[in-house]
Amino acid sequence: MALAEDKVREALKQVIDPELFVNIVDLGLIYVVDVKEENEAGLHDVNIEMTMTSPMCPAGPQLVSGAKNSVEGLDEVATCEVKVVMDPPWTPEKMTDEARDHLGIF
Repeated sequence: MALAEDKVREALKQVIDPELFVNIVDLGLIYVVDVKEENEAGLHDVNIEMTMTSPMCPAGPQLVSGAKNSVEGLDEVATCEVKVVMDPPWTPEKMTDEARDHLGIF
């Protein structure tokens, strides 16, 4: 059964930034979700490219491991690789309206 990118993004919403208390999807930190074709066991490998709000984000390692664990927790996933990219740089415009409202950014 094919795994939809939307399902992966929903799983990633379980990962909450410990400083901002908003999930990494609504913060706009997830740039790429690449779901590979299923293997012989019917499982998918998933590659994610994500960024941080700043290059020295203290929560970076926690957010990366949280992303990997949440996606690998899906029944359809074999492995998840998370790559942190800084280009393009993150800006508040990448956040959803809900995240901006939560943080009081207009």
